[in-house]
Amino acid sequence: MMYTVSLISTEEKERLTEQYLPRIRYEIKSEIYGCCIKLLSDDHVLKETWQENFYSMSQNVRSHGRLFVFKDVSYKPNTVLFDPYSKTIFLFNFDYYGWIKSIGLSLAGDILEDEHDVYSVHGACVDVDGKGLCIVGTSGAGKTTQTYGLLQDPHSRIVSDDWFFSRVFGSDILAYGSEKNFYIREDLTTIWKEFGGLVQQGGYDTEGRAVADIRWVVGKGRLLPLTTIKIVIILKRDKNDSQVLQPISPIDGLKLFTENNYFNPHLLVKNSYKTTIRNKYITHLLKRTKCYLVNTTGTPRETQMLIQSLAGLPNTF
Repeated sequence: MMYTVSLISTEEKERLTEQYLPRIRYEIKSEIYGCCIKLLSDDHVLKETWQENFYSMSQNVRSHGRLFVFKDVSYKPNTVLFDPYSKTIFLFNFDYYGWIKSIGLSLAGDILEDEHDVYSVHGACVDVDGKGLCIVGTSGAGKTTQTYGLLQDPHSRIVSDDWFFSRVFGSDILAYGSEKNFYIREDLTTIWKEFGGLVQQGGYDTEGRAVADIRWVVGKGRLLPLTTIKIVIILKRDKNDSQVLQPISPIDGLKLFTENNYFNPHLLVKNSYKTTIRNKYITHLLKRTKCYLVNTTGTPRETQMLIQSLAGLPNTF
């Protein structure tokens, strides 16, 4: 990660709020899985992108968390200051929208895991004939590529391509999406050509990404608000390991999650309390699902064929 989170006091939050109030041009309230997260900024492009990404919230609803995003030469690039008491974050000198939206999702997640036993998963979730399959993994392992590969089959529907919320409900693990549209990569179309044309020429940002409505490709009915998770796939890319597929026990799976910071580089608070509740959720998740470790050293299509077989899908190639 190219940024670190520094915790600040509520007094420092009040000082910063007073300092940046005169610069606020946009106050956007968005609904992120029941939380009202308010974006405050003077950046018009950010405002438009954020509104395209998330569902709007009534202006009559009080915010649960706030995200101040500004440029200020007195701070280093990608500075994050977080007051956990008031759930207020200040982001300074961010150019990459992907980090801003992930921090916004993490802010909602911080509120939900403290108050409502709802947990964040930095991963994708696809429903296959009523059964949820989630994909997590280390950066660069191919999570996004394999998620969109699954959508080539008409039996699959997507809940989220990057971040979902989850809770334990009796013997089930439920997964919920929260984004209106997804922040896709331009190079996705070089692997799965079906997703070409979603973004107008020149519509991608400097990082080669853009918020896009994938309903134009997969169909309106194939974006699903929730599913029940039955399969967990952990992706890695290790050329020194010849083993491509490995079933993972709940104990080994928990170890993989904790050793890799829950495969989530955007967690705002890391302490013993958070570790305890996150480990409890991951334990429930892995005891209620089948978990596999998949090494993505083959071609994207080879890995996709393997994941399709785990999901019970007919091979599309």
